[in-house]
Amino acid sequence: MKVAVAMSGGVDSSVAAHILKEQGHDVIGLTMKIWPCGTDAGSGGRTCCDPDSIRDAGRVAGELGIRHYELGIRAAFEGAVVREFLTEYAAGRTPNPCVTCNRLIKFGPFLEKAAALGATHLATGHHAVVTRDEATGAYLLRKGRDRSKDQSYFLYVLKQKQLSHVLMPIGGMTKTEVRGAARAAGLSIAERPESQDVCFVPDGDVAAFFRLMMPEAMRPGPIEDLEGNVLGEHGGIALYTVGQRSGLGLSRPRPTYVLRLDAARNAVVVGDDEELYSSELTASNLNWIAGAPPAAEFRTEVKIRYGASPCLCTAVLEGERLRLRFEEPQRAIAPGQSVVLYDGDTVLGGGVTDG
Repeated sequence: MKVAVAMSGGVDSSVAAHILKEQGHDVIGLTMKIWPCGTDAGSGGRTCCDPDSIRDAGRVAGELGIRHYELGIRAAFEGAVVREFLTEYAAGRTPNPCVTCNRLIKFGPFLEKAAALGATHLATGHHAVVTRDEATGAYLLRKGRDRSKDQSYFLYVLKQKQLSHVLMPIGGMTKTEVRGAARAAGLSIAERPESQDVCFVPDGDVAAFFRLMMPEAMRPGPIEDLEGNVLGEHGGIALYTVGQRSGLGLSRPRPTYVLRLDAARNAVVVGDDEELYSSELTASNLNWIAGAPPAAEFRTEVKIRYGASPCLCTAVLEGERLRLRFEEPQRAIAPGQSVVLYDGDTVLGGGVTDG
């Protein structure tokens, strides 16, 4: 079959393309030109959209002997992903731009562009696994074999129609095995370092990015304790998230953490570590991989953020929202973050934390 591979210039997507070529598929490489970050000289950090990365993708395509296309979708990316990143942080929430990109860009217009080029499937270098339940015919999304690199969390927004056209060839490999495969294939990017998390923020400097793109979000305001006492001043709530300790500039006899962000008053509310724990949360903007939730109420494992360990909870549907009641209180639940539900290694779905 004809497969388009989303090539970022990194080792994962490059090996995905190599595997599919070795399997005899008609493979083409596609690279998104989404944001004008980085320079030809480089700025010290690698992203998935800088000129070096795009050149790497083209060079690997040449090494593999496959056609390579650069697709400019900056307007769609800026309108969907960058704008949400800015407005959500300015509103005191902590968004996940990778989830938004997967939902609105990579498995939306990018998948459509692959189909327009005659590809029946889009392959990516995600560390996750797509399988099909032979009994029901439904597509399943599972954790990648390398748990330290698993990216199933970022993919909970996918639907059955999308999964039916998606391949993730390296999901059953460890990162070490991926690099070994790249070396064995003689790929020039075998030792390329990992990209930074937020691909469109140069050098990871969020403050500089906001000063450039949304300076109005950098208004100073009070840092307060739970009683409303002013302890200091912040430089813009967009620079803070729940659970943060560094960068507060406070002099207190004990460690101090961000408890919540009050966008209406432009205030950062701080307190002690034990005040960060919550026994439940609610989430909205829900998506279920199977198309529907398992039941109106069910027990499940959930990750409240990408780096969190799964925890047990009871999930209860309340109309268009989901309430999660944890067996043990969870620390630093941040509005705007994605929460993802699992049954073992299978992704059930997820949503966005309300609070």
